[in-house]
Amino acid sequence: MLFSILIANYNNGHFFNDCYKSILAQTYNNWEVIIVDDCSTDDSVAEIKQIIGDDNRFKIFFNKENKGCGYTKNKCASKATGEISGFLDPDDALKNNALEEMTTLHKKFDDVAIITSKYELVDLEMNIIENGSHGEAIPENKSYLTFAKGAFTHFATFKQKKYLQSGGIDPKMKRAVDQDLYYKMEEQGAHLFLEKVLYRYRIHQNSISNNENLFKAQYWHFYAMMKAYKRRARLRLKIDNFSKKYIEEYASNYYLERFKKVKHTNKYGAKYYFLYKAIITNPFHRFELKIKSLILVTLGRI
Repeated sequence: MLFSILIANYNNGHFFNDCYKSILAQTYNNWEVIIVDDCSTDDSVAEIKQIIGDDNRFKIFFNKENKGCGYTKNKCASKATGEISGFLDPDDALKNNALEEMTTLHKKFDDVAIITSKYELVDLEMNIIENGSHGEAIPENKSYLTFAKGAFTHFATFKQKKYLQSGGIDPKMKRAVDQDLYYKMEEQGAHLFLEKVLYRYRIHQNSISNNENLFKAQYWHFYAMMKAYKRRARLRLKIDNFSKKYIEEYASNYYLERFKKVKHTNKYGAKYYFLYKAIITNPFHRFELKIKSLILVTLGRI
């Protein structure tokens, strides 16, 4: 089985050497690497090209303009020719048995669409800080959508045929791209969790999960979750999904939280918009709070 290692890069070329060395150190050797650069503004491309040299197992593609994470990861997956794929960030690395472990399990379990494992946190010099706190099996009759946000983690690998059946990663998404992928893959087959550390996640100031854009991430998590809920309901999939009541209350709370963040600003359009969305998603959920807020906004008191 050919394994496609998928790397979406934006301004992380200076970290790539450790990523590269971890790929060459794999005990499983039937692999290719698909790299898509999202119009990096630094010298990432030159650094990556210098490191890989003329090794034709590494294939580099380029976006004509900066398109964001969803578009770039979608493009990575579309260029893959392997039967199994898995994403590896250019600033991270794999344990040397990662591909072997994953390939063995994918061969053994044909009905499995996605296999996830555990990870360890490392510093800039790739020294271990601690094991990651997330990653576990999904209980029977539950799904990644409803059970826990952190159940699916790196290293996550999936069968390419199952990925293609899912429709692929939403190219519009700027964040929560992994969540979109995980929701879709569990709709295509079983999930298998491997209780082993196979991924090395480097902590630095540019790490997406460590920067100041958590509010934007919250929006894209909400977007991916709502899309998954609607998709499962529309297709009547035999997989655990939210109840209509739960998703309406969840959406109502989400828009109320957005309203709370802008209610003491002069963004009146945003205030009315988020309050309106909170009301129409579930009119009677937290009814008194919504009516009181609407009156205060109308009177200009908030």
